[in-house]
Amino acid sequence: MAVAHARLKHGDRCPEPGCEGRLYVQRRAPALLVRVTGVAPLAAQVYELERLRCGLCGTVFTAEPPAGVGETKYDETAAAMIALLKYGCGLPFHRIQRLEKALAIPLPAATQWEVVQQAAARLTPAFAELAEQAAEGTVLYNDDTTMRILNFTQEARSEALPPGARADRTGVFTSGLVAETAHGPIALFKTGPCHAGEHLAEVLDRREAPDPPIQMSDGLSRNKPGDHPTQAASCLPHARRKYVDVANAFPDEVAFVLKTLREVFRTDQQARREGLSPPDRLLLHQQESAPRMQALEDWMARQFAEHTVEPHSGLGQAISYMQNHWQKLTLFLRVPGAPIDNNICERILKKAILHRKNALFYRTLNGARVGDLFMSLIHTAELHQIEPFDYLVTLQRHVATVALDPSAWMPWNYTEALARAEAAAANEAEAPPD
Repeated sequence: MAVAHARLKHGDRCPEPGCEGRLYVQRRAPALLVRVTGVAPLAAQVYELERLRCGLCGTVFTAEPPAGVGETKYDETAAAMIALLKYGCGLPFHRIQRLEKALAIPLPAATQWEVVQQAAARLTPAFAELAEQAAEGTVLYNDDTTMRILNFTQEARSEALPPGARADRTGVFTSGLVAETAHGPIALFKTGPCHAGEHLAEVLDRREAPDPPIQMSDGLSRNKPGDHPTQAASCLPHARRKYVDVANAFPDEVAFVLKTLREVFRTDQQARREGLSPPDRLLLHQQESAPRMQALEDWMARQFAEHTVEPHSGLGQAISYMQNHWQKLTLFLRVPGAPIDNNICERILKKAILHRKNALFYRTLNGARVGDLFMSLIHTAELHQIEPFDYLVTLQRHVATVALDPSAWMPWNYTEALARAEAAAANEAEAPPD
């Protein structure tokens, strides 16, 4: 907020005695004054509408609400704030209820659920479009973490099981998927009895691009997307952690491995820092990382050939893991754009883990689906450095337009669509009546 000087303005003479200078505005160096105030995440305003009753006929006349006051009790901003607190920041409904109660605003947990459930129905087209565009990604990262659904009936479980899965499967997971697309990264979540690979297969069922994407995950077989062809890559830090776990027992051997991999990671950081294109990044790794990885491969082979390491020891198992996944671990030395880690997917799963830590569970499968929708929209917006609150509010306020063309209302381009919608509304308001 700009505050003008009370007595002086640009061009006035300097009020200092004996000075004949003129004043000018220091636009690049204003005096900054910051004041922070506390407000409720959700504020409530009560309007008392006057009522007049005719003493003869009994007709009641009620005052009109102020301009700009909508018809619904909980508007789009309320739904966006509840969803952001719950699914973006990990605050369970009952904690939000307690916080609002401390501010003299009643907001029961059941009411919060009704608000976000209704909002989720309006946001479904945008969520579905995210999945459509993620299917065309060039690089797909996937992983999962355990989750709990409290009232998970057998009927709901059967409905959520992927085709061909065993009916007696009991596990529940939240799968995280990050797709690198032409427009930037897209984050998707799905909770249910399916594994990360089955979620990825469901996304790839929509794929139209002929070339198989690069798929980054850890070494678990359940991360494979079924029969869909991919260029599989494995997470190098995941293999590194197996050596770290046995560092105390094999300090010299582990030191060699960690030192070798450290230089590989530094080369990858250099490529990101310099903004290299995928072919240039590949060339850099082939020049600097390939000799190091070859030395590491030769070293591992010697440990078993010379019988210096017991295959069933901790170090032997770490070496065997790396040897068994060597082609996937070194895909970044052969394919442009192949990543060396799955860190971005592990980071997005922290949202699901935060929810599990604070809320403990989803009550139903429908509740899990609502959570997946909001987490996907919120985190994709964050990956594009867009304020999730503003994005969620905008989608709800233009439901009909978003449903007609959801691809124009993605986090990376919705501001242009919003500007067009506002311009069209302004032109319609200015048009003369027929």
